[in-house]
Amino acid sequence: MTSQPQTPLLDKVRYPADLRELEDRDLPQLAHEVRDEMIDAVSKTGGHLGAGLGVVELTIAIHKVFDTPNDRLIFDVGHQCYPHKILTGRRDRIRTLRQEGGLSGFTKRAESVYDPFGAAHSSTSISAGLGMAVAADLSGSDRKVIAVIGDGAMSAGMAYEALNNAGALDARLIVILNDNDMSIAPPTGAMSAYLARLASGRTYMGFRDLGKKLTAYLGKNIDRAITRAVGHARGYVTGGTMFEEMGFYHIGPIDGHSFEHLLPVLRNVRDNGQGPVLIHVVTQKGKGYAPAEAAADKYHGVNKFDVITGTQAKAKPNAPSYTAVFGEALVQEATLDEKIVGITAAMPSGTGLDKLAEIFPKRTFDVGIAEQHAVTFAAGLAAEGFKPFCALYSTFLQRGYDQVVHDVAIQGLPVRFPIDRAGFVGADGPTHAGSFDTGFLASLPGFVVMAAADEAELKHMVRTAAAYNEGPISFRYPRGEGVGVQLPERGEILEIGKGRVMKQGTKVALLSFGTRLADCLLAAEDLDASGLSTTVADARFAKPLDHDLIRQLAREHAVLVTVEEGAVGGFGSQVMQFLAMEGLMDNGLKVRPLVLPDLWMEQAKPEVMYAKAGLDAAGIVSTVFKALGQSGVGVNAAG
Repeated sequence: MTSQPQTPLLDKVRYPADLRELEDRDLPQLAHEVRDEMIDAVSKTGGHLGAGLGVVELTIAIHKVFDTPNDRLIFDVGHQCYPHKILTGRRDRIRTLRQEGGLSGFTKRAESVYDPFGAAHSSTSISAGLGMAVAADLSGSDRKVIAVIGDGAMSAGMAYEALNNAGALDARLIVILNDNDMSIAPPTGAMSAYLARLASGRTYMGFRDLGKKLTAYLGKNIDRAITRAVGHARGYVTGGTMFEEMGFYHIGPIDGHSFEHLLPVLRNVRDNGQGPVLIHVVTQKGKGYAPAEAAADKYHGVNKFDVITGTQAKAKPNAPSYTAVFGEALVQEATLDEKIVGITAAMPSGTGLDKLAEIFPKRTFDVGIAEQHAVTFAAGLAAEGFKPFCALYSTFLQRGYDQVVHDVAIQGLPVRFPIDRAGFVGADGPTHAGSFDTGFLASLPGFVVMAAADEAELKHMVRTAAAYNEGPISFRYPRGEGVGVQLPERGEILEIGKGRVMKQGTKVALLSFGTRLADCLLAAEDLDASGLSTTVADARFAKPLDHDLIRQLAREHAVLVTVEEGAVGGFGSQVMQFLAMEGLMDNGLKVRPLVLPDLWMEQAKPEVMYAKAGLDAAGIVSTVFKALGQSGVGVNAAG
């Protein structure tokens, strides 16, 4: 058991105002203490470690130079915001990160005035920052707006849309490009830092502003000549960049771990000039913690771990994860069909496509954080006769919805959509919950929408999708372990639009879509024990629905409960529409659709979240008794 880190300087800093009272020479020591505090905290909670370790100096420097929270600081995604939280009045709660009732793992407006914009999906910071910068201008405020965005997040089209708009508006926006993979350019030492300070200082800025004033008097031809002259002059010193072409004043690259480099540049940018500025800062992910620096993923996301050794706690799985089962099943099908290709958006291991990449690297494509492109790229492959599996998390598929509608569904292209992280996701909270995919896909004509009840069903659905060429098809499955069923050697091809009856009864029917099936079976045991003979069915398909199965359940039972891990408007709504149009509720059938609640549920363990949502066995039993007008007192509903 390690003792709490000693942090005498950090103990004096509760808010950024306290930080601004420190001398510049004290900041390296403060950075060391913030790292120790963060490492200790995340070792107890788990979470995103590497990104935060990489921006400790940058975070301190921004809060030192700028007047936060009056000046707005936006972190893209938020993986790197833990040091920011420690320095903005939340240190006393930092060991509640990602826990039930604790701090969010991302920035969150409701949590602090120092979080002016919530973020958990990437590439939004420049757009939001531009909106705030324009708002400041319209309000006559001299407020500064700083957006910190990683080089990975710069792979998304939205970031470039915002850059283009900011340049066109000549907005007073400061974008800090945090290059932590050296994917653009490494720093070039003291000379680079000197040139960055020079280019951000009064002399060059004054020359540029003088040029602007002259052009206002001399006209557009002279304007173009002076603009070119200034650009060429600066190009000889620092090199021209794409960002300059988009209207940004580009500084860097500079060393993001050196206060001697960071502070003068940030102060110059704060005090001089107008218009958009991009500062290219190079950092090291995992900086200052040897196990993270040595790890391939730089400890991006970790479980609880031992601070001394870096060894992470690993729960012994009772069953393989759904993601692993999907990855292995896709490799199996791809081995037998050379037309199968895999596509993901910066989540190769998260979606299981890393397994396909190991065997078929030329048939696996990681397109970066670009879900819109991923979907249309898949559509292009499908149009040429290939069988693309576009594997995305449910929460990220939302980002490519227009492309799903326009480029895939309307054209009837057979793109396969494996949808990971369906339902609640525990510690990542509402921003990453997979709540809406069934509703927004099942509403599209010609779309086949499936959900796996267990890991064996998932293998069946991978093969079914591989064999289906009539149009787009999706199948959803949750985060975490399967239920431990026996896996088939190879999946079977399911009949499209056909469910299955798992248990036959006479009074109550439970119709499940997805992995709530296990809880439906537990609920059925309790209902049977209470004298309510219960049928349990697995729908398998939200679209097309198994009409014969639903008719049978409606006609032969007094109560029909649909159960799903999705928001209202999904599977249950499809069933209700069918029942209403067929007149199957006219004879007194009591129908109760169980869905995720109509609210943003904060992070907790998934089983706690499902219990609160009434989607566990006890909740299902309670729903049946309420439908029948009974209390259920004395009934064993614990499952």
